Amino acid sequence: MHKKSVAVVTIGGYVNGYNIIRELHDANIPNILLIDYTKSIASYSNKIKDFFLIKRTPTDLLETLQRIHEEYEYIVLYPTDDYTIEMLIEIYRHISQCCFVPFNIQTIAKSLDKSHQYKICTDIGIPIPQTITLTSIEDLQLLSTIQFPIIVKPLQRNDISNTTVFRSKQYTSIQETETDTILQKLFQEGYQFIASEIIPGDGSNIYAYTAYRDTKGIIKNEWIGKKLSQYPNDFGVFSSAANEAPEIIREYGKKLLHALDVYGIAEPEFKYDARDNTYKLMEVNLRSMMWHRLGNRSGVTLQLTQYKDALGQQMPTLTQDMSTRTHFVYMKHELINLCTRPRYYKTFFYNLHAGEITTWAVFDTSDIRPAIVDSIRTIAILSKSICKRLLFR
Repeated sequence: MHKKSVAVVTIGGYVNGYNIIRELHDANIPNILLIDYTKSIASYSNKIKDFFLIKRTPTDLLETLQRIHEEYEYIVLYPTDDYTIEMLIEIYRHISQCCFVPFNIQTIAKSLDKSHQYKICTDIGIPIPQTITLTSIEDLQLLSTIQFPIIVKPLQRNDISNTTVFRSKQYTSIQETETDTILQKLFQEGYQFIASEIIPGDGSNIYAYTAYRDTKGIIKNEWIGKKLSQYPNDFGVFSSAANEAPEIIREYGKKLLHALDVYGIAEPEFKYDARDNTYKLMEVNLRSMMWHRLGNRSGVTLQLTQYKDALGQQMPTLTQDMSTRTHFVYMKHELINLCTRPRYYKTFFYNLHAGEITTWAVFDTSDIRPAIVDSIRTIAILSKSICKRLLFR
């Protein structure tokens, strides 16, 4: 069989994966393929050429990429989840010759570690919350040195080996951590955690710098923005966002990516702390997050930047349009927030109507099936939530 030249492979087809596909399709990039571990919304898109449903294991991912390589000479990869990055690290030596893997194999494992991210921030003068690394149950006693309430997160998700580890948990006292049987069990399984003070303020205080850094250490393109709200609470994931942020977010973000020496698309997130008027690092995401299309909608195409760089093609330096206020809205999360969070209606209407331009995370008139599937799933979640509330009234 004569091989075609290049395939684009997005791994993960939720909101972030779907919008990678949309951006590349908008740029007329051919041969867009999707690999996923579930029948995601992007699998229904008319913008992909093929879809591979696989088990969430390094072996299945490797075998699927090898099958794709039988047809295409070169593969440009777009991971969308931490567990995918972990699997790509594991199979890197088998795929590095035929795939553009968008991270620095020398630094990626360490850069996924939140304690390392915070140490680098301390070294280069970027503010962080009061933080303690918890390597064993005995370390819970150290929590007396920081202010409660706190949020506890795994140093690394380690999704390949265990899908039960939580994303984050809040505690109001040391006693709560010591009596949490799930936390105790995870310590026994070898998990380590980072505990940080909770910075006051809701999800609208979260800002991000998102950039593409190439293998020479050059920032090719970048944008900044802020979350307007999160789902399902103020420590969840994006619900709506806007193209506004102070320039210090760009300064901190760029400085941090250089210090970590990461390649590819990365996104440091910061939270504003009104107590001392600083922006403190929350985490560094080493992939495209759910709201990355906000950058696209305000003039910066980072997915296309990666594609061009992978093929050694020139990509112009793009300037983000911050003169027109753009809101990027994931209606599924907004509707669930509206139905489940008290007094959320003001935030809901602001997010939908206060932007000069409102753009949607999933709805696309040229590709309607993903939005229909997402709407059906939203109705199912809302119905379940309403039934549960009625049963326990």
